[in-house]
Amino acid sequence: MFDMMKMMGKMKEVQARIKEAQDNLVNISANGESGGGMVQATVNGKRQLMSLTIDPSLIKSEDKGILQDLIIAAVNKASDEAEILAKESLKKSTEGLLPNIPGMDLGSLMGG
Repeated sequence: MFDMMKMMGKMKEVQARIKEAQDNLVNISANGESGGGMVQATVNGKRQLMSLTIDPSLIKSEDKGILQDLIIAAVNKASDEAEILAKESLKKSTEGLLPNIPGMDLGSLMGG
């Protein structure tokens, strides 16, 4: 028979684990690079840019457009990787607590 109190307790545990996983996203670090490593970006699990490294040879006024494109590419690669790592982290945090429902996207629970 369905035990509503047990289910409610389980949901509170799931909510606590999801909040903990969300809070820990700042500890996830993902890197992206472009231009053969001439531009490197690091993004955390909340998809915030944490560091940016630019090869000094790129810092010339005539290369401004190329540099901007390389920065965008590196940040986007790091951001995409951070999203994947964040979803994996959330999935591990709630493993065994939630039923495996096809099509259920836990990414929406973490604001992703």
